[in-house]
Amino acid sequence: MEICLVCQPQFLVLQETVTAPSVQTKARLMFDGEAASLDAILKTETVKVPKPMKVIDLKTGGAMFVMDHVDMRSLHKYSAQLGDQLADLHLHNQRQRERRDKEEQTVGKGSGQSDVPVIEKYGFHIPTCCGYLPQVNEWQSDWVAFFTQQRLQHQLGLVEQSCGDREAQELWSQLQPKIPKMFEGAQVYPALLHGDLWSGNVAECSEGPIIFDPASFYGHAEFELGIAGMFGGFGSSFYSSYHKKLPKEPGFEQRKQLYQLFHYLNHWNHFGSSYRGSSLRIMKDLLK
Repeated sequence: MEICLVCQPQFLVLQETVTAPSVQTKARLMFDGEAASLDAILKTETVKVPKPMKVIDLKTGGAMFVMDHVDMRSLHKYSAQLGDQLADLHLHNQRQRERRDKEEQTVGKGSGQSDVPVIEKYGFHIPTCCGYLPQVNEWQSDWVAFFTQQRLQHQLGLVEQSCGDREAQELWSQLQPKIPKMFEGAQVYPALLHGDLWSGNVAECSEGPIIFDPASFYGHAEFELGIAGMFGGFGSSFYSSYHKKLPKEPGFEQRKQLYQLFHYLNHWNHFGSSYRGSSLRIMKDLLK
């Protein structure tokens, strides 16, 4: 498998060249998910992303993803602005719902006639990939069930398939029934997420901050801050600006660990057992 970036004055081409038909299908799935993610974020008009143009199957195998080319540099000047805009992204669906409800109470607007799109469940309309692994994005009305089953359980199932780690399964059997209690006192609404917001997927351009390489779905806004805190790169101004609009709720720090567990498991499934220790440590900490 070969991935290359081809920069042109007007656009960026992300190309993955492969030979096996099954891998070609996976490349298309990955790029389709990224394109849909960028399009969803773009439509909120909250934070800048590269504009997706087209995903193309290559006759020689693989796929090509064409998007706007943006001159970018490391995030520095616009860190606080990114925090502010990310909060707006996470609040966008909730604000749309409030606007819809207000319109439905207005004379001439009957129930169900609002043209404001609102997402009421957790998931996404197509699979998206965090790394190269597809995520299970089937819609669920309950966030705890969605995250437990379609994020943590799915990742642990992949661990079981690859190495059959008994300690991981034993810890998971103890942790799973304790997860609902971690959300007591928290107000959870479906929020459109970038899904893989580490420092390597953010930058700035002449217009301000920009985010890219998303693995989007509708989930708990706090999920976004899990991986953001794992590898550094986000300064205090980013968090201060974000939490002015979305203050921390009771149990935030424990849930942040829970969300980081997903990313450590995902890294374990991508890069091997070097992430085993971190995954088990978080499960043990959450069980204390």
